[in-house]
Amino acid sequence: MDLLSALSLGELALSFSRVPLFPVFDLSYFIVSILYLKYEPGAVELSRRHPMASWLCAMLHCFGSYILADLLLGEPLIDCFGNNSSILLASAVWYLVFFCPLDLFYKCVCFLPVKLIFVAMKEVVRVRKIAVGIHHAHHHYHHGWFVMIATGWVKGSGVALMSNFEQLLRGVWKPETNEILHMSFPTKASLYGAVLFTLQQTRWLPLSKASLIFVFTLFMVSCKVFLTATHSHSSPFDVLEGYVCPVLFGMAWGGDHHHDNHGGSLSGGGPSSAHSALPTKSKEELSEGSRKKKTKKTD
Repeated sequence: MDLLSALSLGELALSFSRVPLFPVFDLSYFIVSILYLKYEPGAVELSRRHPMASWLCAMLHCFGSYILADLLLGEPLIDCFGNNSSILLASAVWYLVFFCPLDLFYKCVCFLPVKLIFVAMKEVVRVRKIAVGIHHAHHHYHHGWFVMIATGWVKGSGVALMSNFEQLLRGVWKPETNEILHMSFPTKASLYGAVLFTLQQTRWLPLSKASLIFVFTLFMVSCKVFLTATHSHSSPFDVLEGYVCPVLFGMAWGGDHHHDNHGGSLSGGGPSSAHSALPTKSKEELSEGSRKKKTKKTD
């Protein structure tokens, strides 16, 4: 603690936790969220044919976490649309990303150094939303740990968790892309962060909220910027889960039976593939032998 006071990290963390998010950080959040929407197959065509559906999808990308949190806590789902400034800012970003002449706005924000800045600022918003969500849930359920964790989780990754509903607005139905079946790094990090902030809120973690926000934001920004810069879809938790999950659950967390089956059939090295290959080979040999016998009889 003496070292922390000497470095004034406590004051730095407190000042950082008080930085207002609107409009700069929220603007970055909206830009990155709507960029991810434009990356979706068919999103550009949808904006040309059905602009209203495209706008609704963009609003879900920007405010989906608030909608899910209100749903969990039994509050009106349209509360987030009461902030006119945020709605107008998100709508302006949506229009510029999809309809700016010559795609100038899209090209500027997709320039990698600029995009990394926006990605870093989005993670600042994500961590703050997790902390605020858990604090809000704590007022409703003082001892409801699971309620607080669930609220913080959807606050941090609500857009990904309701991706199937967003796909329906775009006329796409892909249940196999459920985020719970294939958790991305932000979804896992939001879950772990919700656990940490819940422990802090219930005073089981001896750390101030400002310090936890500062430390967890540094972690999220570093990881997300690195993954975006390297175009990687891996997760920093993969190494830890590779050791822990086989012990606790018998297999790696997030392991997909569908992919495992395909992998085994393609590699041909597993015992199941070996057993499946032998009967097919024997049947082919039997059929070939029977054909030879028939030809000999006819000859």
